[in-house]
Amino acid sequence: MGKSRVHLIISGHVQGVFYRASTCDTALKLGLKGWVRNLHDGSVEAVFEGPESDLKKAVAWCHKGPPGASVRNIEEKWGEYAAEYGSFDIRYS
Repeated sequence: MGKSRVHLIISGHVQGVFYRASTCDTALKLGLKGWVRNLHDGSVEAVFEGPESDLKKAVAWCHKGPPGASVRNIEEKWGEYAAEYGSFDIRYS
């Protein structure tokens, strides 16, 4: 499998439970690039780039989230790898 990109919108009880920090830790452990941020509607948005097998692991983790999170839904949009990011960061809106 080659490299790819996935854009997620995660909804449910995902703010105030260290979702962004835990997502960042997970992405760094998997060697993925991209970012994660809170949205004003209470959801979390994330973009991951890297090997498709590791992206699938990150998406699976996002469905569960950290302790205290309750993920209701995830919108996934897969796309082509763009090598757009040098690291994985938490963005603050």
